[in-house]
Amino acid sequence: MRLTVVGCSGSFPGPDSAASCYLLEAPYDDRTYRLLLDLGSGALGPLQRHVELESIDAVALTHLHADHCLDLCGLFVVCRYHPGGPMGPLRVHGPAGTADRIAAAYGLDERSGMSQAFDFHTYPEGPFEIGPFEVSVTRVDHPGTAYAIRVSHGDRTLVYSGDTGPCTSLEQLAKGCDVLLAEASFVDEPGNPPNLHLTGKEAAQVAERAGVGRLLLTHVPPWHDRETILAEAQPHFGGETSLALPGRTLDV
Repeated sequence: MRLTVVGCSGSFPGPDSAASCYLLEAPYDDRTYRLLLDLGSGALGPLQRHVELESIDAVALTHLHADHCLDLCGLFVVCRYHPGGPMGPLRVHGPAGTADRIAAAYGLDERSGMSQAFDFHTYPEGPFEIGPFEVSVTRVDHPGTAYAIRVSHGDRTLVYSGDTGPCTSLEQLAKGCDVLLAEASFVDEPGNPPNLHLTGKEAAQVAERAGVGRLLLTHVPPWHDRETILAEAQPHFGGETSLALPGRTLDV
């Protein structure tokens, strides 16, 4: 299972990165299956440096804030109006209300307006499959309905925090995973808003308690220095800690 960081900027695109988007690839039926975790603002452009858009098989959204879902509008155009003919419907998993949210963002009045391009699925209670991947989700502490996602292929597992404040549900989902892709939006200082985001230190503490293999820090807003976030995290996790950077690839 290969992870490619398409976009990792927190809350809005930065000067060197789109907002949240991560590409997972794994063998499936004699080909490569491609799953996107989030497709945030600005991500559709750099995604094309890595893969043909027509080769995307599915999208899984952590939540419906613009920096995690809004470039689905551009992907809708690709699926619906590609000169090679309409594609899809492309499988899209997300919280309840995803279809209406994306249709409204595009300016469509009815949910059916996107049904030719996207096949929308609301997250179930238990594990489910997306192509070769076994997937499970859990609610996390962030405004609106927000999820962390656990994706396994064979004996390898990645957990993506989405956006979250400190919560036990993320720690439980991350237990024993090989890679924890964790947001770290705040520096460690007084006055951070509660129930919103993690600091690098808090992400590292989750990784340590969950016994994960590696920690990859992401979702750092442009107004913070990534190296500062990394330095705050490293003393609190005994495993390898590194930064998600645009274009970085990692074999999970």
